[in-house]
Amino acid sequence: MDRQQYRSMESWRIFRIMAEFVDALELLRDVQPAVSIFGSARTKANTKYYQMARKLAARLSRDGFSVISGGGPGIMEAANRGARDARGRSIGLNIELPMEQDPNKFQDISVNFRYFFVRKFMFVKFASAYVIFPGGFGTLDELFESLTLIQTDKIKAFPVVLIGSEFWGGLLDFIQDTMIAEGTVSPHDMDLLYLTDDLDEAAEIVRSSYDEKSFLTNGMRGALLDE
Repeated sequence: MDRQQYRSMESWRIFRIMAEFVDALELLRDVQPAVSIFGSARTKANTKYYQMARKLAARLSRDGFSVISGGGPGIMEAANRGARDARGRSIGLNIELPMEQDPNKFQDISVNFRYFFVRKFMFVKFASAYVIFPGGFGTLDELFESLTLIQTDKIKAFPVVLIGSEFWGGLLDFIQDTMIAEGTVSPHDMDLLYLTDDLDEAAEIVRSSYDEKSFLTNGMRGALLDE
């Protein structure tokens, strides 16, 4: 491939990216209020966190929230399955990956993405809260991106709820004892996070923080502040 062909291919890629944005925005425009639930694709159905994610998703669905997951197995499947259990709106934002990402069968609305950054935009755009179960690098990526966007006032501050004190406790200790101690983040940044093992508490945090009037009129239809 010569340089001219490469440049032409890159230019056309822009239209493919635009198409992903347009298609997803059209499919998801009526799903609010919604909660994005994250966690490991490797979590098995017979484990504690899978069952907790399923129960919490069902509870939030009964409260009128759509449930958005990454569309794959593990915690993502549990979230979509819980929404389906409660006859709520179950949404999967699926990504093309070489492994781990077979779409689960519990999605009512299934959106497919080629580009991670388009998919991540949709998680933020339509969410009024993030609930984050134990997971790997992808889960950590979503966690820290949400905190960065809130910290820098790029999105409306919404709850970021961590489920699993045994799993997340060491990370929060590191933030407190090392990052804050070194001055790389501020002490009040810890206020952006909620840590709990109690599903009732998690559901109440999501419910009590949702202000429909503010969410729909504060300069955005979603959480983004710079639209």
